[in-house]
Amino acid sequence: MQPMSRFEATATTQLHALIADLRWRVQLLDADIKEEERKAGVFDPANLAYPMLAQTLRGRRDNLQATVVTLQRQLEAIAPSADWGRAA
Repeated sequence: MQPMSRFEATATTQLHALIADLRWRVQLLDADIKEEERKAGVFDPANLAYPMLAQTLRGRRDNLQATVVTLQRQLEAIAPSADWGRAA
């Protein structure tokens, strides 16, 4: 195993922290979506009465989830032997 440079160590730590923060934000968005659905009494996004705020929050959540996947790939490219995915 090759030793990691200081830059690589810093980059992996920063990516790990960013991924953890984004996952936390996804959880917050999930809770907000559920609350909006509960208030409206509509849980199906295909329903015309589905709350616009919940639809918007779903889009934000989906974008954050895609970002997390991209960051995890970058993390794996920098430190392939580290198992960062389970720590966050």
